[in-house]
Amino acid sequence: MTAERLYRRDKDAVTCVLEDIIVLYHRASGQTHMMVSPAPEILEALDDEADASAVQLHARLERHYDLGERTQAIAEIETHLEGLTALGLVRCS
Repeated sequence: MTAERLYRRDKDAVTCVLEDIIVLYHRASGQTHMMVSPAPEILEALDDEADASAVQLHARLERHYDLGERTQAIAEIETHLEGLTALGLVRCS
């Protein structure tokens, strides 16, 4: 059995909301990222509490959103977390 990966948001990003998109400036890399749902919601859920796995993030997000079938939603959250990690906006431990 493999250990569940825990994620946390990199706090070195400045966020600006522009209508239905979020613009993030990542100071460490000097890159700007434009994001649409569900990435901003995932980042916000990571701000709420301690480091979280995809399963824990699903529990946080389902309080506010209809995420559909649990197993599929968790897999999609994991995919988004991997993408956010590749951009340097999320750290994995």
